[in-house]
Amino acid sequence: MQFCAVQLKIAMKSSSDAIEPCACSAPIICHACSNQAKKSLNVDSPSFTPAQLGGKKSNFSTNAIPFTPRGNSTNNTSPALQQETAPSLFKQFPDFSQPNFELNNTNAANGTTETSLGYDPFMSTIPQGLQTTQYNPYAEEHNPLTGTGTSYYGGQNTYSAPLQPLQYHLYYPLAPIRDTLQPYQRPAFDFFLPESLREDLQKKSEAARQILTTQTGGQSLSLQQYHSLVPLDVKIRNAQTIFGLPTWVWKATSRKNGNLYCLRRIEGFRLTNEDAIKAVTSWKKIVHPNIVTTVEAFTTREFNDNSLIFVHSYHPLSKTLAEHHFPPTTGRYGRVAAVPEKVLWGYLVQLSSALRVIHKAKLAARCVDITKVILTDKNRVRLSACSILDVVHFEAHRRIEDLQQEDFYNLGRLVLSIGTNTLPKNMQDVRVLLEQLGRNYSEELKERVSWLLSQSPTQLKTADQLTRDLAVHADDVLVSASHAQDESTNYLGRELENGRLVRLMAKLGTVNERPEYDGDPNWSETEQRYTLKLFRDYVFHQVDAHGNPVLDLGHILSCLNKLDAGTDERIYLTSRDHQSTFLVTYRELKKQIQAAFVDLQKGNSKPQSQQSSQQTQQQTQQQQVSRGF
Repeated sequence: MQFCAVQLKIAMKSSSDAIEPCACSAPIICHACSNQAKKSLNVDSPSFTPAQLGGKKSNFSTNAIPFTPRGNSTNNTSPALQQETAPSLFKQFPDFSQPNFELNNTNAANGTTETSLGYDPFMSTIPQGLQTTQYNPYAEEHNPLTGTGTSYYGGQNTYSAPLQPLQYHLYYPLAPIRDTLQPYQRPAFDFFLPESLREDLQKKSEAARQILTTQTGGQSLSLQQYHSLVPLDVKIRNAQTIFGLPTWVWKATSRKNGNLYCLRRIEGFRLTNEDAIKAVTSWKKIVHPNIVTTVEAFTTREFNDNSLIFVHSYHPLSKTLAEHHFPPTTGRYGRVAAVPEKVLWGYLVQLSSALRVIHKAKLAARCVDITKVILTDKNRVRLSACSILDVVHFEAHRRIEDLQQEDFYNLGRLVLSIGTNTLPKNMQDVRVLLEQLGRNYSEELKERVSWLLSQSPTQLKTADQLTRDLAVHADDVLVSASHAQDESTNYLGRELENGRLVRLMAKLGTVNERPEYDGDPNWSETEQRYTLKLFRDYVFHQVDAHGNPVLDLGHILSCLNKLDAGTDERIYLTSRDHQSTFLVTYRELKKQIQAAFVDLQKGNSKPQSQQSSQQTQQQTQQQQVSRGF
């Protein structure tokens, strides 16, 4: 249905709006003559041809109210008029919508442009446009220039991040485990890591290697020796934290060693005393399993202001206790499940151990807060953001004893906040919260938290005293850590021998088809090296009766394992022209590949001057060990 919006004459009156029907033959709905409009709507009506833009000036008013067509069941007339949406007359602009700043948006569908990468307003030099094409996780090459045909999955740029998470189900065992196995039989899952642990490690690896997409030839933001900055803040905020200034957290890679670090930027801080930044030196010496290690601190003007940067160790996929115990979305009935008491004791034991090391070094943590204590693994907590307040509040000159007493008080508030499910900003009456804690947990936990919250100017608390009082619960934490260590060692043993076949194929690749060695172009085709070439064809280049290649992974793995073990099984090797045949065992092939590889090592380690054979042999052994063979 069309509406003539160009030739209509609208007269805006003070009392009411009147619409005059036009004299054109275009089908139009007019409130003044609705019956005539209904009759004109038929298949024989001529198509509407708009007037030229340079013709007679239209009386169409831009202040006219948009027309809303009436329904079939109403007889009310409206003075509004719907505007014509012809593309030849009016340029269409999309409605403005607030950009999505939430990185963890759960409303976006999988594969759409609203992915977990989101939008980053911190980096103005990096474009934030995401790819709209679908990502194929099974493709080996994602460059659209590699193929000429049109595939189902559209190509992506070479350095663009995938729009979908890794396909962890590729490693998941599809077949069920049978309970009728014989004692000497084992399922294939027992030879590898558990799928839950493998998925967790792969997610951490994916998060550690995540980068932001840039334009061709564009450069990402870098700070001194750190490059490839990726923001770790999941929400856009500019609120002051416990440091008194806005902070931002980044993940970056060091150019010196290639390791990943966590960069925390203190926005708008002007360093007035050079001795303040030297306070970080004392924190570099503290290495503890429950403290995030401090690397360095420096100032920068890369953000067009005075900013202070702290560099700490990076723990992928870690989250604060506030994010873990106070999520934005609660359960079905708006309640959060109570935290087990054993978990609270574990937090107390780990944080008290960290405070003991910090106080022994004549320092104070000053960051015992649910927003600064991170959870890096199951019930594994670490103190982060240490040494920041020592630099920011350097001019305050407070006694170290008073700061250490504040650490105990903040530790008690942290446990009380988690135990009562109350945010620290809502903790006005501590006595009421202690009574609530006593109703849900044991009396011992209540007394310990009450002791931490007590403030006595005459009797000072010490970390050694707190550690002694937590000895019984520290034993429980030690037992759990020992069990976890034994379990990890067991899983590591399953993956211990996975690199054997890779080293074996690396040796075969260095020997086979070598163009020249020691002046002999036919070195790889003579003596025992020729047998290794035929073995390579036997393993990787088999064909069936019709000449089609045989792609049998089981055959390849079986042959390589037998070669690595050196079994006495015989195999029949035939040359490509069927003129030469050999009947050899895997034990003989193993000796041949070792001898050929030793020859290559001797040629690679030939000394410039004459040396004794013993020195040459020692040098060869050292190179062999250092290069992983």
